Amino acid sequence: MRMDKDKLAALRAKYAGAKGGNVLDPAFAEVAARVFSAPDRRKWPFADPATLLGARFAPDAAVTGFAGLDVALIGVPMDLGVTNRAGARLGPRAVRGVERIGPYEHVLRVAPMGELEVADVGDVPMKSRFSLDECHADIEAFYNEIARAGVIPLSVGGDHSITLPILKALGRERPLGMVHIDAHCDTAGEYEGAKFHHGGPFRLAVLEGVLDPERVIQIGIRGGAEYLWEFSFESGMTVIHAEEVGEMGLATVIARAREVVGSGPTYVSFDIDSLDPAFAPGTGTPEVGGLMPREALAILRGLAGIDIVGGDVVEVAPQYDANTTTAQAGAQMLFELLCLVALRGTARGA
Repeated sequence: MRMDKDKLAALRAKYAGAKGGNVLDPAFAEVAARVFSAPDRRKWPFADPATLLGARFAPDAAVTGFAGLDVALIGVPMDLGVTNRAGARLGPRAVRGVERIGPYEHVLRVAPMGELEVADVGDVPMKSRFSLDECHADIEAFYNEIARAGVIPLSVGGDHSITLPILKALGRERPLGMVHIDAHCDTAGEYEGAKFHHGGPFRLAVLEGVLDPERVIQIGIRGGAEYLWEFSFESGMTVIHAEEVGEMGLATVIARAREVVGSGPTYVSFDIDSLDPAFAPGTGTPEVGGLMPREALAILRGLAGIDIVGGDVVEVAPQYDANTTTAQAGAQMLFELLCLVALRGTARGA
């Protein structure tokens, strides 16, 4: 079968002399204009010091009260709350090292860096590398300033205990809803004299009055620790196990998540161990039988339009993953959270 000669001639006339950055579709051209400095030149993704999602680095943003920012990308390199394999303290550094995430999200049709003022503001400064309680106090104080500035924080941990002080800061004025994607519910009680570990932040957040359990959905739950999560069921959280995701179908899971969180302020917390360890081996508590990255991406994309007030990606422990696969997945999930902020409350996402 021969190619249509007229069509070929038209394509040659339009594209034969075009550079890679000569994009004619109006929506795509808008994105390309922000990326290309000349028709065929753009910044090398592997050049300069690495930042989260390649955002500009603003380590002194706290000094100016985070002025001018819509979104602060923040590292929280603390893993004193782990119960199994340590190492998530290196998560922010690993995620910063991932190249070529974005700038365009083809499903949601958004290029968030062009719609928001975004900066990597560095890592939360913490006074003690040994005291979990002091680290939590430092995290809460830092995010209090973020909340006061009206900036939306998107964070990379660190272990999942970091989410408690973040929620305490963001939920101080009113309790938040939450979409929690994880292998574990993280609603256990005190162990061995410690209550601030990564297996219990959401029980404490509810008891602190900063998290509304009726507006919490936990997706991807599985493994041998189910007997520890009775608080989730007792408090009224919605729990969808990993096995149920396939049975229900992604459309139903997404619809249920949107129904649970409703129109109120919502936090999105993504534990990398929600993914099956085949896709994310670099984590402290891997659980076989998890979500595929494509499923996780679909769930996050399905949240477009919710009132997201913050989010995190936690438990990336890169030393257990020689191929950087886990950090790559974590960076992509962080980018999806940024896209949700760009689409916050939009008719397109409603």
